[in-house]
Amino acid sequence: MKHLFTLLFVVLVYNVSIAQPTKAGKLLQEGKLEAAIEAYKTQYSKTPKNWKNTYDLACAYALTFQIDSAYHYLNNALKNDNSLWALADADLHALIDDPRWSDIEINQIKRYQKKNKNLKQAEYAKKLLRLIMKDQALDYYIDQAKGYYMKNGNAPQWYYPIGAFKQKIASENYSSMQKLIEEYGWPKYSTVGKLAADAPLLVINHHESDSVRIKYLPQIKQSCLEKEGSCMEFAKIQDRILVNANKAQIYGMQFRYNAERKLEPFPIIDSKYVDQRRAEIGLEPLKLYLKRKINYNWLIEQKIK
Repeated sequence: MKHLFTLLFVVLVYNVSIAQPTKAGKLLQEGKLEAAIEAYKTQYSKTPKNWKNTYDLACAYALTFQIDSAYHYLNNALKNDNSLWALADADLHALIDDPRWSDIEINQIKRYQKKNKNLKQAEYAKKLLRLIMKDQALDYYIDQAKGYYMKNGNAPQWYYPIGAFKQKIASENYSSMQKLIEEYGWPKYSTVGKLAADAPLLVINHHESDSVRIKYLPQIKQSCLEKEGSCMEFAKIQDRILVNANKAQIYGMQFRYNAERKLEPFPIIDSKYVDQRRAEIGLEPLKLYLKRKINYNWLIEQKIK
């Protein structure tokens, strides 16, 4: 049970951020899905060409497993979207077992390629994007558990079966990742795009065993330094290995709940030089990162060796 609660923490800190949501978005964050749908629909009736609102409406329908309605609005929204984000968006996870999802993938990759023309391994990218979606699956519902914990000091009883299922998905995802890497090689920004190339890093970071993270850390670091992979995800994985070994972290990427049930960074080695280390791999100052991610005020004055 303690292990499942740790999973809750790890998953949640990945996507925590401070933003200014719309009325519908605020309802969504509060777990009021039906009310959020009505708010998105009201906005849709006023501005049907607002593709972002239409997309969010599709996501809200998908989160409530109203599949046909989700597809209806999603197809409308994607007509004006040439990014690949929808193919990795966990809010749409309920849709991927439907035969219509294949058409979404094919058409969205075509739109992306028409504008960017930089996916040398488009099929590989598609499979990696699905890995990301599965990796983040159930995060909306787990985020509701996080809100409950911050309010009440304990995880709700309904979190535990979700947490257990999340672990099962992570294990299956890791096996799929290994097969893909064996078939296609380690993904690079220059061949599958920046979004898809991060898929193995997310899967590895969310694996229950540090031995997996330690195994792949040299490759992840190399990709970061060669600008073919995410330095932010490298920093998260490096810091997680250290924190799990009860050691001070290097980059300040791992958080914990304090006595007031607010997030704060785990201890950082030579904390007055953390910005210098972060800059060496292209990361923003820790003060900015912590304020944006967890609304934490980092006050330690920074120095350069």
